[in-house]
Amino acid sequence: MIENILEFISSLSPFWIYVALFSFSFVENIFPPTPSDLVIVIGGSLIVTHSIHFIPTLLLTTAGSVIGFMGLFFFGSQLDKKVVRAGKVKFISVEALDKLEHWFLKYGYFIILGNRFLPGIRSLISFFAGLSELNIKRTTILALISAFTWNAAIIYVGIVFGKNVHQVDKFLSTYSNIVIAIICFALLVYILKYIFQIKKKTKS
Repeated sequence: MIENILEFISSLSPFWIYVALFSFSFVENIFPPTPSDLVIVIGGSLIVTHSIHFIPTLLLTTAGSVIGFMGLFFFGSQLDKKVVRAGKVKFISVEALDKLEHWFLKYGYFIILGNRFLPGIRSLISFFAGLSELNIKRTTILALISAFTWNAAIIYVGIVFGKNVHQVDKFLSTYSNIVIAIICFALLVYILKYIFQIKKKTKS
């Protein structure tokens, strides 16, 4: 798959390379399996050949990431107002949503700041941020900082290790798996703690 993506993007004119980089960055927020990070790394490797340039690549990939993030944020906010709080989703209670909003108001902005460094759950973060109705201006700024920092880092990786895209892909896959494993473990601990608290209240 890597060869196909590399061959496809390399065959494009600079204009369409930029379009592809923006599109992959945008779509990845809606359809998480999209290999946007790998595509951005490939974009970095093309900077070395002077096919494209660093600043436009960074700005367009960041714009794609932020627009995609805020698109799902908006969807989550509308779902909250028009569906969940209207009682149309039976398995999500308003009380549960209130607890989620309270938790996101406390920790959500920190999570948004680091969302680009959390592959696999980026779309969930933007969706639940919208569902929790976080401040849109603050959310946008933090999503922008996160996307800008992450994209700058992996574009640089593409510039330095562009000839070894396979190794970079393995590193990104390993990094993603480690992050997901840590998140799953933390979630499991939280669930067990929650169950223990319920049992304790029941006994008392």
